[in-house]
Amino acid sequence: MKAVQVRKAYDLVINEVEQPKLVSTTDVLVKTKRVGICGSDMHIYHGTNPLATLPRVVGHEVTGEVVETGVDVTTLKVGDHVVVEPISYCGECYACRKGRPNVCEQLSVFGVHEDGGMREYFVLPEKQLHAVDSTLDWNEAVMAEPYTIGAQATWRGQVGKGDTVLIQGAGPIGICILKFAKLQGASVMMTDLSEERLAFARENGADRTVQVGSEDVKERVKEWTQGEGANVVIDAVCLPMTFELGIDVVSPAGTVVVLGFDERPAQIPQLLITKKEITIVGSRLQTNQMPRVVELLNTGKLRHDGLITHTFALADVQEAFTFVENNPDKVRKAVIVFD
Repeated sequence: MKAVQVRKAYDLVINEVEQPKLVSTTDVLVKTKRVGICGSDMHIYHGTNPLATLPRVVGHEVTGEVVETGVDVTTLKVGDHVVVEPISYCGECYACRKGRPNVCEQLSVFGVHEDGGMREYFVLPEKQLHAVDSTLDWNEAVMAEPYTIGAQATWRGQVGKGDTVLIQGAGPIGICILKFAKLQGASVMMTDLSEERLAFARENGADRTVQVGSEDVKERVKEWTQGEGANVVIDAVCLPMTFELGIDVVSPAGTVVVLGFDERPAQIPQLLITKKEITIVGSRLQTNQMPRVVELLNTGKLRHDGLITHTFALADVQEAFTFVENNPDKVRKAVIVFD
């Protein structure tokens, strides 16, 4: 079978490898149908992902069809359409005991720490696979994992009905966060440099948008919230300046959610944190969000609505990575098709 492997920085190949076999009685063999290209896949391709080791078969945004199950598998059967929950964990460390396996001490992420789904077949334990409605289009199903990132961010921010939520960054993850903030009944402002991304955000329900190259975000937030500040600020850009801005514009008793990372330090005065009693939380991957996402997909309450802009055949995977790299303003989400 064919597998897409990053051997070293900027060295991506399609290898012929042996088809994996079931090892455990709870293993499931899946035929891949779609794999999304994520920003972390691009970082692995660039050799800049600090968590990945090379060579690596990439791909953690994955959907496919079950072709074989272990004898002790009870929730899935041959022919089921499934999406991948890409994390495995120990179940025993402090984070796991607290119900936060996404930050397990021994966390392993499919496609990052271990070979992922950008191959024709893969094997995973039953617990990492979730069945979706067989009538659901593959291009809808493949978005399940990115949606869990949005669900996690809004959960970490405790976004509720009537809240004002500022999302910094209107890229694919920002849009996934937007979808969940609106499902929670929040009013949402989004910022970005790209007017095209902001227009797409408005199409997907953003109540206000701010073009940061020409508008003052702080003033726009003040005007929007009648001086209160945004109840929740979700930083999907994660530069020092956006983190600093989030602390500045969040309301008293508000929450700042940080999704990414930047090695450069931010300058955060302690006074604002104490004076406004701000809650600052990180948001990594997801925990227990996949069942909700699957339900929303199955009931049609969650659709990509143009979030997927490009599809490429497996044979054209190098072209896909090059195109994503060279056209960040044109690509929202690119998907590799394995049919």
